[in-house]
Amino acid sequence: MSSPHLKAIIFDIGGVVLGSPFIAIAEYESEKALPKDYLNVSITSRGLDGAMQKFERGELSLFSFYEDFSRELSDTENGNKWYMEYCARKRIGCPSLPVKLEVDGREHITDHPSPASLTAVQHPMQVPDTELRFLGWQDKATFHLRALFDDFCDSSELGMRNGIRPGEAVFLDDIGMNLKAARGLGMETIHVPIGGTLDAVKQLEGKLGIDLTSDHYDSSTPAKL
Repeated sequence: MSSPHLKAIIFDIGGVVLGSPFIAIAEYESEKALPKDYLNVSITSRGLDGAMQKFERGELSLFSFYEDFSRELSDTENGNKWYMEYCARKRIGCPSLPVKLEVDGREHITDHPSPASLTAVQHPMQVPDTELRFLGWQDKATFHLRALFDDFCDSSELGMRNGIRPGEAVFLDDIGMNLKAARGLGMETIHVPIGGTLDAVKQLEGKLGIDLTSDHYDSSTPAKL
């Protein structure tokens, strides 16, 4: 059933428009023989004071982010404590945890889009050419992410991680706590899990009453919102 009152669609970038950084994190965990979600738990458990969260708000430069992110992910004292609490909440057995860990926060962000590579796209002049090449964005003119949207809210410019507004909007995100917050503000929401993009777009079709997935859909058709 369509929702004719909707006037805006709000897309999260990392994990919705671009690939999820959690894919890179999961691959890194597997490579280092770490328990599943170990690094993700470490990142989210730091709340608003974590390096990734500060970086997304524009409070850390790229290289300061690398340094702080590496230090945080290598912190097994807190990492093990938070992971044991995570296992207890999930009521799952806790596997063997690392005694010592050395994680290079810069090393594992290149295979999939991440906050760092995304910022390189948004603010290429603030990143040295050598680092743009490392991130895979050496051609600054090829990927105009902002041009895909009527409005582009960059959390590093706004000073907040999500500049969402309640009301006549539907919000697409891959993280449950973001969707919960959006629903609390009165938004309609669509969860976009890893591998669930098509289903999410079909849900959006239902809300908008617009064909977004048909092979015969004419992308030149003027927006109906």
